[in-house]
Amino acid sequence: MTEGIVRKALSGFCYVQTDSGIVTCKIRGKLRQGSLSPLTGDRVRIENQMVAEILPRKNAFVRPPVANLDLLVIFCANVIPVTEPYLIDRVTAIAGDQNVDVLICVNKVDLESEDRLSAIYRHAGFRVIRTSAETGEGIEELRSAISGKTCALTGNSGVGKSSVLNALRPELALPIGEVSEKLGRGRHTTRHVELLDLGDDTLCADTPGFSAFDTDEMEIILRENLQYAFPDFAPYLGRCQFHDCAHLKEPGCAVRSALEQGEIEPSRYASYRSLYEKAAKIPDWERKKQP
Repeated sequence: MTEGIVRKALSGFCYVQTDSGIVTCKIRGKLRQGSLSPLTGDRVRIENQMVAEILPRKNAFVRPPVANLDLLVIFCANVIPVTEPYLIDRVTAIAGDQNVDVLICVNKVDLESEDRLSAIYRHAGFRVIRTSAETGEGIEELRSAISGKTCALTGNSGVGKSSVLNALRPELALPIGEVSEKLGRGRHTTRHVELLDLGDDTLCADTPGFSAFDTDEMEIILRENLQYAFPDFAPYLGRCQFHDCAHLKEPGCAVRSALEQGEIEPSRYASYRSLYEKAAKIPDWERKKQP
């Protein structure tokens, strides 16, 4: 058998990067019918142009549907389409739950007059890079941050992921969509997830954009794990009056105390509450299926 990495999974076929080039493979029936089907980024074994085995994953995501990431780059913007912090927080929490590093990329900075998003996420402890495909600001810093890694670019539709990828590697010539000023969102120019070779051992996936409605398709983190998916909560965990504090209305809560003192961003805490409410609605039978 030959080992390789799935660069693209589409319409029942996998395009697998091997030492001898990209091989177009069908997927063995038991993998197509089972719960474990190949994702972009999977390491697989192939035989006779057939994906025969998926090797163990270090992580996997439902949206974007990718596996084995070293870094998740979340794109956002302060201008049309304006990114709501909840969208970012939902994705950062999912990444945090899987111990995947996160980089926040605030794009279209040539158009903005106020940079509230950089302030929020730097305060929360995330690395933030400000970029503009138009002026080139931050492009080399981003190139350095992702060098040698397998990463995915994700964010709301129209935020400029493909434009930045084109700036990183112009020969990709990825299609660029327009943003509706009336609706404040972009068109989906990326239809599937594909790992693109940016050189220097860097593989990067440009993923389909999402909206607020699409977050319902994302993973739900168990409520007892959610607090650990917010790294800005970490200094205060274990300091609450009650060991099982949910950080909602319990007395002596160190997290809410930090919030009141300005140590935690209000939007981050609001996202935590919203995600906790979603997690609390998971029925017991579904909780048992969670890893």
